[in-house]
Amino acid sequence: MHDGHHRNAKVNNHPTGPLALYIHWPFCVSKCPYCDFNSHVREQVEIGAWQAALLADMAHEAALSPGRPLSSIFFGGGTPSLMPPTLVETLIAAAERHWGFAENIEITLEANPSSVEAANFHDLAGAGVNRVSLGLQSLDGETLRFLGRAHDVDEGLAALETAQLAFERVSFDLIYARPGQTLDDWQVELECALGFGTGHLSLYQLTIEPGTRFETLVRTGALVPADDDHCADLFELTRDIMTAAGRPAYEISNHAKPGQESRHNLTYWRYEDYIGIGPGAHGRRLDSATERHKKPENFLSAVERNGNGLKVEQALSPETRAMEALMMGLRLAEGVDLEALEAKTGLTAAAMVDGDEVRKLADLGFAEQRGSQLIVRPKGMPLLDALLPKIIADGLRT
Repeated sequence: MHDGHHRNAKVNNHPTGPLALYIHWPFCVSKCPYCDFNSHVREQVEIGAWQAALLADMAHEAALSPGRPLSSIFFGGGTPSLMPPTLVETLIAAAERHWGFAENIEITLEANPSSVEAANFHDLAGAGVNRVSLGLQSLDGETLRFLGRAHDVDEGLAALETAQLAFERVSFDLIYARPGQTLDDWQVELECALGFGTGHLSLYQLTIEPGTRFETLVRTGALVPADDDHCADLFELTRDIMTAAGRPAYEISNHAKPGQESRHNLTYWRYEDYIGIGPGAHGRRLDSATERHKKPENFLSAVERNGNGLKVEQALSPETRAMEALMMGLRLAEGVDLEALEAKTGLTAAAMVDGDEVRKLADLGFAEQRGSQLIVRPKGMPLLDALLPKIIADGLRT
């Protein structure tokens, strides 16, 4: 490490920002061909055993992070809308006992838009869920079949209508840059999606993830992904349409009316603390990273053996924390406050960011520095993966 990396005033280790809780439910009805999440198909799920294990895992984390009320809870998966509402209610009540809730806590649950799951929406709202994120993925029937989704268009739209009646806030996902999708196709679909009036939309380009069935199809030539130039055109079109509709991008793939941003995901992207429980869940507690056992059966065994599902608990160096904070925060339209990051890590801005590269990227219109705020501009967002290694100082990666 070079001299001068720690010239700042002393590090502020007192946690004052929001604290979020992530609960992973790993089970799905079927595995989608593009999915690389920790999801599993099981014929039977013993709810009593899972309730006991998740409560024990939560209690372990609560003992290590006392005195900070939760600003958000997020049930992710897998397919958490398959959870019995009584289990969701039990976990929410336990979280409130352990930490207490900040005013206007956001409690989100990911849901598939099937009629079976939509039948639970009102009960889930009664259990305390006040925001739902629906995996619609497409408004086109042929595309849904291509994506391996279990629902059709009518079923998905019926679930969206039910969700809007049941929950205070609703978001849904769409996947674009699909093989053969034209700019006109996407514009029509996106304008239709905006017509439903939700305050938040997550719009993801189709990526071919390692280990998925789509990767196999690409390797054998059975699937030809969209080329980079077309993806860039689709990205720009998406930004233009969403901005004009009053739902600008606040993160590279997430768009919202002002005030309707996902507070839970902002906690991740702003590199605040979050607790992760359940199979494969990641967390960041003060200066440590945590990770749970991934396979459901291994998670249950670990909780039975140790009273928690931890697989990894690792202290993070200031350099690692700075690098992760930059990688997450530069996804946001607001960017990263380098002064605040200096206070968190004890590293100087010069040790974290390559100033010469930032100036070059600023001249090209890809990045901008406003005071201590470092921002990737809209023009640079499609190139973010290529820009990050240039922006982040070499010293953080060694």
